[in-house]
Amino acid sequence: MTEVDVAAAQAADGLDFTQKHYLENNWTMWFDNPSGRQKQSTWGASMRAVYTFNTVEDFWCLYNNIVTPARLVSGSDFSLFKAGIEPKWEDAANQYGGKWTFLLPKGTLKNQLDQYWLNLLLAVIGEQFDGDASNEICGVVINIRNKQDRLSIWTKTASNESAQIRIGKIMKEALELGENGRLGYTSHDDAAKQDKKAKDRYTV
Repeated sequence: MTEVDVAAAQAADGLDFTQKHYLENNWTMWFDNPSGRQKQSTWGASMRAVYTFNTVEDFWCLYNNIVTPARLVSGSDFSLFKAGIEPKWEDAANQYGGKWTFLLPKGTLKNQLDQYWLNLLLAVIGEQFDGDASNEICGVVINIRNKQDRLSIWTKTASNESAQIRIGKIMKEALELGENGRLGYTSHDDAAKQDKKAKDRYTV
């Protein structure tokens, strides 16, 4: 049972949270405002850091006081990244990496969309991605769009195939996609060169 699970169980039992449950990493939540983006000539200029935390209790304090993805307008992004890493391709931690992406059609139920997002957040901060896979994780992103929403895990090293496959499999398990679910991995470099239409480098 992870620290996240322990804290959640205590909350369910109505126990007093006088003991902090520290996470392995510090995390920062980011939000990109579409109305702000329209006024900016540089992509990412409207992106804002919302809050940085390093305990389970502070995560739940944040999560319970912000809107869920299903309530965001089209064009909005939520990102949760390790502190010190910005959710941009150009960040030094991301420039040689890529992302696993799960595409959600607009017919996806709102509560299901929110559950996918929460499951992935808990998997990442709760260190379900162990060993080399954990070190490869940069953050997670959810993009709310008109045609389909996207849920992604960003990683450091696209060429590290074994770690990427491990991450993809754990992500698939965290989202409870089953055998019919499909995730694709693209490198940021390929996406930049091919105008964001890059072919998947790996799939699970």
